[in-house]
Amino acid sequence: MKKTLLPGLLAAALLSFTLPSCGPSATEGDDDIATTTLPPLPAAPDTTKGAKQPEQFRELNSVNATEDIKKMQPQM
Repeated sequence: MKKTLLPGLLAAALLSFTLPSCGPSATEGDDDIATTTLPPLPAAPDTTKGAKQPEQFRELNSVNATEDIKKMQPQM
């Protein structure tokens, strides 16, 4: 196995050096692609339905959550 490892590595190294030189070079400057600017993005949709956001958000804890749940439940 040691006798075939060195020639295999040598062949792989030679292929890796010769294959990129066969194709067209990327630095030739043949840019036939027309570039245009993208259209502007549309405005984000309003998910608050016009409601004003509070200046300060309440802290998330069990007391505030219980109060909010009680407000959401229908009164009997």
